[in-house]
Amino acid sequence: MKFPNGYSYSKDHEWVKVVGDYAYIGISDFAQHSLGEIVFVDLPEVDTEFSAGDTFGAVESVKAASDLYMPIGGKVLEINEALSAEPGLLNTDSYENWIVKIEMTDRAEVDALLEPIQYEQFVNTGK
Repeated sequence: MKFPNGYSYSKDHEWVKVVGDYAYIGISDFAQHSLGEIVFVDLPEVDTEFSAGDTFGAVESVKAASDLYMPIGGKVLEINEALSAEPGLLNTDSYENWIVKIEMTDRAEVDALLEPIQYEQFVNTGK
């Protein structure tokens, strides 16, 4: 499993990659492995505002459905339209295939997320 640097992680298995004043959000490699073959992604509307912890969509696989939780607050600027036609892109590379791009409400919320080594430990131990 991959835990690349340059990403911050939530305990709900979403990642955040900050680029300037914006952030990309997706699901971790661990999450896509756990779900199995992803067959549908429920995406939010552009311009919708979310607080950290809000449900912003869902991912469905042949095994299960799982809600997506916003790891930090912000307003949706873009959704990854490619996932509507090809949800399996998340299985191909969950870090290249982001779900939403947001304008962050409070950049300091990123500091409360897990660093890659912390997330790897959380995945392996549950702590």
